[in-house]
Amino acid sequence: MGRKYKFHTHHDIYFVSFATVNWVDVFVRRVYCEIIVDSLRYCITHKSLEVYAWCIMSSHVHLIISTEEGNLSDIMRDLKRHTAKAILKEIEENLQESRRDWMLWMFKRAGERNPNNETYQFWQQNNHPVQLLQMK
Repeated sequence: MGRKYKFHTHHDIYFVSFATVNWVDVFVRRVYCEIIVDSLRYCITHKSLEVYAWCIMSSHVHLIISTEEGNLSDIMRDLKRHTAKAILKEIEENLQESRRDWMLWMFKRAGERNPNNETYQFWQQNNHPVQLLQMK
């Protein structure tokens, strides 16, 4: 990954985009979107994340964020880890999910190809942060 896709300083304002593996359109269901929103609220309250704007698309999330105290790389890592586990658990337990078997197969297949995963991979590993404003 090139230098342009990294958080250079953590107090600057960044646009961040991250997507599900294979661009699986998970966020067409409200329950999965709520996990993202609840996780953002948690990071705002407990991890000093500042969220200026957010947009949940069918297969990816856009954020405009910064932090005064935290480390954006760590916050994003934790956010993605938590949301992946919570959404996968919801998919596994939701027998009414019509695409359940297909989605779990896609995430398991991606996880098997990545030695950093135990079983599933939900998110693509990159974040693509783009610095929007440098704070002094």
